[in-house]
Amino acid sequence: MMPAEHTAPVASEAVDTDCYHCGLPIPSDTDHYVRIDGRSRRMCCVGCEAVAQSIVDNGLVDYYRHRDAMPETRREAMPAELQELGLFDHPDFQKSFVRPVGEHEREASLILEGITCAACVWLNENHVARLPGVSAIQINYATRRARVRWDERRIKLSDILAAIQGIGYRAYPYDAERSEQVANRERRSMLWRVFVAGFGMMQVMMYAFPVYVAGEGDMSWDIELLLRWASLLLTLPVVLYSAAPFFQRAWRDVRLRRLGMDVPVAVGVGSAFLASLWATLTDGPEVYFDSVTMFVFFLLGGRYLEMVARQRAMRGVEELGKALPSFAERVEGWPASAVGERVPTSQLVPGDVLRVRPGEVFPVDGVVLEGEGEANEALLTGESMPVPKRPGDRLTGGSINVSSPLLLRVEQVGDATRLAAIRRLMERAASDKPRIATLSDHVAAWFIVTLLVLASGTGVAWYMVDPDRALWIFVSVLVVACPCALSLATPTALTVATDAMARLGVLVTRGHAIETLAKANHFVFDKTGTLTHGRMRLEEVLPLGAHEGRAVLVLAAALEQGSEHPVAAGLREAVEGDRLPVAVDVRAETGQGMVGTVAGEKMWIGRPDYVARSTGLELPGALDAFAVRGGTVVALGTASAWLGAFRLADQVRDEAPLLMRRLGGERMHTSMLSGDAETVVADMARQLGIEDARGGLSPQGKQEAIAAMQKDRNAIVAMVGDGVNDAPVLAQAHVSIAMGGGTDLARNQADIVLLSENLSSLGRSIDLSRKTLRIIRQNLWWSFAYNFTSVPLAMAGLVTPWMAGIGMAASSLLVVLNAMRLQRVPAAR
Repeated sequence: MMPAEHTAPVASEAVDTDCYHCGLPIPSDTDHYVRIDGRSRRMCCVGCEAVAQSIVDNGLVDYYRHRDAMPETRREAMPAELQELGLFDHPDFQKSFVRPVGEHEREASLILEGITCAACVWLNENHVARLPGVSAIQINYATRRARVRWDERRIKLSDILAAIQGIGYRAYPYDAERSEQVANRERRSMLWRVFVAGFGMMQVMMYAFPVYVAGEGDMSWDIELLLRWASLLLTLPVVLYSAAPFFQRAWRDVRLRRLGMDVPVAVGVGSAFLASLWATLTDGPEVYFDSVTMFVFFLLGGRYLEMVARQRAMRGVEELGKALPSFAERVEGWPASAVGERVPTSQLVPGDVLRVRPGEVFPVDGVVLEGEGEANEALLTGESMPVPKRPGDRLTGGSINVSSPLLLRVEQVGDATRLAAIRRLMERAASDKPRIATLSDHVAAWFIVTLLVLASGTGVAWYMVDPDRALWIFVSVLVVACPCALSLATPTALTVATDAMARLGVLVTRGHAIETLAKANHFVFDKTGTLTHGRMRLEEVLPLGAHEGRAVLVLAAALEQGSEHPVAAGLREAVEGDRLPVAVDVRAETGQGMVGTVAGEKMWIGRPDYVARSTGLELPGALDAFAVRGGTVVALGTASAWLGAFRLADQVRDEAPLLMRRLGGERMHTSMLSGDAETVVADMARQLGIEDARGGLSPQGKQEAIAAMQKDRNAIVAMVGDGVNDAPVLAQAHVSIAMGGGTDLARNQADIVLLSENLSSLGRSIDLSRKTLRIIRQNLWWSFAYNFTSVPLAMAGLVTPWMAGIGMAASSLLVVLNAMRLQRVPAAR
């Protein structure tokens, strides 16, 4: 058995340009190697690397020695013995694209090949959903991405992939490199089909033109027959090669008793070609080879342009998948040694020390140990200005080291990194289907049935009136009204808008978020960490017992040392450097405070009324005068006495007043809900011009307040708050927005996350969401207007098949180009 090594080639070994496993070109920015027969062989992606390594580890290297050609598909790139081992079900292979969501439930991110319309999405979703053990499947038409969830006790992943392949599609484990290769392969294949159709069309038109312009008796029958046979020979490659995918997918749909958008196209092309073939063989009066080739060329040309535009739209979303480098420089024995070695990032573990040089990408999440520099986090937050970094500061994987070398300690790797959490949330958004997309897909499915009935009825009617024109009118009706534009109208616009928002540092995590944000007319804000920076600073200490101020502060910080709340951080910062006593049996009371035992005595800290209720003590009169000075007030006490109170202040975000003025100018209702004292909340509301401000609320109180707002039939409530601590409140709102800079993204339940924590990005996102909804409506209106206009014209015999092909392709392309306008991000105002 060969040794299992992942080693880069030594200098003497040639660097491969094609993948040793599958033969595809290797992207310039990838470094995947497997040692085979004593040499480091380069792979194009992590998928091929994993398969090749499994072949080596299982003693199947003879597969490479004896093969005489490169495989055409990924499935053929596995020897039969390895397929029987259930490679796709192996836990090591699944690490990169499968995650657990329960004790026995798993979720995989896949990419599908062969998806051409909304009917393909519907077919795959329904087919896979019926498999025993599959609990959910969602497919995004624009990105071709699928999210599948299953119970591993009842079904294997390999069975799911086999079921997809059984209906004529291919499913691969998703990774960004594989996705790009699939996209390149689709473009190349489509371009060749367009070329063959275009060449055939030009040649056939050359033979058809003399027949059209020849007068009565100008052309003998044998010459016309010769031109027909020449046109037939030139049309054959167009129908059998260029149009082959239409027939393959149509036959699959018919076999499965479902109707997709390729069915009317295949019927139209096939019937016109067969009628022309019959006329050629029997000396019939009319042939339509020119119309067939022209129609196929225009249809394929339109689909090719639509594919390029769609892939360009989703490129920004895919960039996150390629952000992390494949190798990193690990420093062994630091600080005693500074010698580094390059290792695959997959081998890094928390605690490793890395050196990242200027211009390199941070491969993991970590903390700066040595050096001072700057990091460009634009890919993650949308902020173009570099962020200063010094020892103790956190670094996020995917950001770029701008200025000087930095040593960092690894804290999170793989799926635990912030970048991985962002990708998972984006995948969730891409898989979710908003109501408007589901509705358009449903309409498109019924439209195909109606179209086939109309075309058949029209063909029969014209056969009775004018048999010579019946066939091409039948074909025109079939083709001109195919609802491709209707299926593209919504998913393409949502994909482009999601990418544009990501460039603003706004992460959309739910499919309905953009549509709901555009309709929101009541914006509710949390105070701490949302309208303010959430970095509490201690302003004053009020001793209330025998302890002096510093001693009380140390006790409070000890009780709060395990909390992530901004108040806790402010208290800890005030005693930085002091030795804190140990706190035990600490328990948080959500929205109220904390209780625990410090120095052998049980203590409560939090809102003064919470401490008073918990201890049975009366509120001291000194607290009233203390609270009037402003800021947030928390108190500390035991079961027998008050120990002290603390006043902390937070700074309002610079962009908050601008956002409030803008919402007020648009006659949007604004509210602020906070757990802080009512006087503090009212003072900030006056500063910002918020009309409805309520303080002293628990999380349940906030939830009830939003529920009361929603009882107004016209109120669509957007809640902006903390993605973790305010989870029940956010869930109550129609659309929820979380400040995501410091929150745990893996636990974030919000529909939208502001990665940049900049409220001006929220204002621009509101503009972009409204523009998205306008463009979706424009696309839908155009699709309906086009179909309801073109179908009567085609039924009246005023549209020829080649004109129908142009119309169908142009309508789809127009919808995609209209959606591409969303790439222009609205300016801040």
